[in-house]
Amino acid sequence: MTRQLRVAFCHPDLGLGGAERLVVDAAFELSQRGHKVDVYTAFHDHKRCFDETVDGSFSVSVAGGWFPRTFLGRCQALCATIRCLLVAFYIWWSVGRAYDVVFVDAVSAVVPLLQCLLKCKVLFYCHYPDMLLVTGARQGLRQAYRRPLDALEEWSTGQADLCLVNSRFTQGVFSRTFKNLARKGIEPQVLYPAVRVPSKAALAESLASWQQHLHQDLVSFLEAGPTFLSINRFERTKDLALAVRALSELKIATQGLPSIPALPVHLILAGGYDARLAENKEVYEELQRLVAALGLQSQVRFLPSFTTAERTALLAACLAVVYTPPAEHFGIVPLEAMAAARPVIACNQAGPLETVVHGVTGLLCRPDPQAFARGMQTILEKHDARDAGFGPAAQRRLLEQWIQEARRHGVAHHKVVSWVRRKIGPDILIWRCRSDGSRGCATPCVLCHRQLCKFDLRVHCSLDAQQWFSGRLTDFDAPSPVLTSGQRRQWQAYRERSTVLPAVTSTGIPVRST
Repeated sequence: MTRQLRVAFCHPDLGLGGAERLVVDAAFELSQRGHKVDVYTAFHDHKRCFDETVDGSFSVSVAGGWFPRTFLGRCQALCATIRCLLVAFYIWWSVGRAYDVVFVDAVSAVVPLLQCLLKCKVLFYCHYPDMLLVTGARQGLRQAYRRPLDALEEWSTGQADLCLVNSRFTQGVFSRTFKNLARKGIEPQVLYPAVRVPSKAALAESLASWQQHLHQDLVSFLEAGPTFLSINRFERTKDLALAVRALSELKIATQGLPSIPALPVHLILAGGYDARLAENKEVYEELQRLVAALGLQSQVRFLPSFTTAERTALLAACLAVVYTPPAEHFGIVPLEAMAAARPVIACNQAGPLETVVHGVTGLLCRPDPQAFARGMQTILEKHDARDAGFGPAAQRRLLEQWIQEARRHGVAHHKVVSWVRRKIGPDILIWRCRSDGSRGCATPCVLCHRQLCKFDLRVHCSLDAQQWFSGRLTDFDAPSPVLTSGQRRQWQAYRERSTVLPAVTSTGIPVRST
């Protein structure tokens, strides 16, 4: 049995964001496995945070918050470093040398201090080199201010007992940026952030009851037409204006097209909003002006700083997720969308290249409004995200990935099926959401039917808006498999080429003649 560890997390600002989501998920999972977990931060707002930080899953202590975040709007990096150093001193003063491991992210300067004070192992998780996040030219006083901070960041990062990064993209940037560490042979390992995949029952419940978790005005907005969802902090690096301009391009490009639903296409801009940050306010106001200038007031809604329940409801109600950051280091939002079985439209560069499979779990587009508009149109033209090829292909890919993983682990051929079943569980939920938000028939296609039968999975799929099937596809009352539009075209082409045609069932599935 693994011994219980005492683990501390040191994070500068425990708000809403991808970095905070990783810290909260790591702390939660460790606490669920019996380890003693404490989180220390310089700021924690109970009204703007993840639910796990206030529900007692682990303790959260605030220290150093009295020190300002900036000096007259400047020196943010220096202030963040000082605030984290104050947090480190607080850990030592309040607890002493009681921890086995300390997890540090975002600010590496505290790594050697924690090692010296606590005499324990320190893990540093690098989301992205801070020196590369600085905007503007480095000249004069600005260069003199940044030079010691950059040197401190590189040296302190190399002092960590273990250094991790969030993607292969960041791993490459790390080596090119911290050249002294690269010469010493220090190369970080990649540990991808993860999301908790909801259970089949929870996913089905969210699809049926998402209206209960949103304000009635927002529910009416979602029900009025197919809706795309953007989840990001209101920062310029997230390029939220790209989603707004893409919606405008889509509106122009699809006027009068019979393949596009007559209902207006909507966009919800949701994400972290901190009233303390001037950039958040500026970006929020800029987006509102852009929406007004493009005449999209009736098609765009803003939802800053939503709750976990609201996020789950939005993912259940939307048609797809639009993820606009052009050079995101990793991006947790695409994972959250795919966990909720929603396709993702993202930029074809940086982190999303490692999470979104083009044409399978979403679409990768150039970071310009026209390309994103075409991606949105691709999904709309099918009137159903699953018919766009994401659903059936994603189901097959899930099984194929675990089969490949079993082979990499040297699992014997006759044990692969049982090994895969242990990994993905005995149940799988198959559902289909139409563009208007209603639930449609989700009978497995021929290829999915074959795989699901092979692995003897218990399937839950919707047969219509009210009726569900639960059971194995080998049961006598199981729905018959259907041909997708692509499979139907291939079968038709085969029939036209073939001189001797095999028999065909009433569902259009070829069978061998006896």
